[in-house]
Amino acid sequence: MACNHHPANKAKAADPSPALCINNVPILDILSVEEKREVMGASISKQYTKGEVLFSPGHPSANLWIVHRGSVKISRFSPSGKEQIVRILTPGDFTGELSLFSHTVLTDTAEALEATEICLIQGKVINDLMLRTPQIAIKFLEKYTERIETAEAKLEQLTLYDVEQRLARMLLDMLHHQQKGQTKDNAILLPVSKKDLAVMIGTTQESLSRKLALFQEQGWIKLVGQRQIIIVDETALAQLE
Repeated sequence: MACNHHPANKAKAADPSPALCINNVPILDILSVEEKREVMGASISKQYTKGEVLFSPGHPSANLWIVHRGSVKISRFSPSGKEQIVRILTPGDFTGELSLFSHTVLTDTAEALEATEICLIQGKVINDLMLRTPQIAIKFLEKYTERIETAEAKLEQLTLYDVEQRLARMLLDMLHHQQKGQTKDNAILLPVSKKDLAVMIGTTQESLSRKLALFQEQGWIKLVGQRQIIIVDETALAQLE
């Protein structure tokens, strides 16, 4: 596979559990039992420790990377080393889908944010399935379109809104995402460190800390430890946008 000459080789190979990975990805729900077995046969499972790099720019892309357990930060770096976090992958999320449509190399860096298990599916297997089941190709394109829309919305926030507005939007987005399919609970467990959260909204860690303290003083949120935030006044945050 394409990862033979990459730091990802340092990751420990695990007993394959691709069936579970496949079941975590809604795009692949339409596969028949036989098709799922075909994908399972061309899949491997790898484990990464916190801070370990899965891939970096220039790595040939020939696989679909699916998060089975844990979380992964996808970032891009400027020539000067400034980081921009593109997105955070959680169980069921994937990356590398562009390789399914064209021969390309990866331009992002992927880093495990915690102990993480990844399932890699050979791109050729997915390509063969797309030829037989065009609906899968359409679903991948829909997912990519969704990511473009998200990127455009993020660019709009960075250019048109101030730090307080961007932070309020981020907190509300996290709240609504974590509430999906769950009992309503206004507690947010940050998926990244506050340093990474600052990068995501285009500010410094010091500025982020000041804004969080301000939000707490205003009675809009309550900070609990390093990673938990309770939304006390959702309406007040929404009015900042």
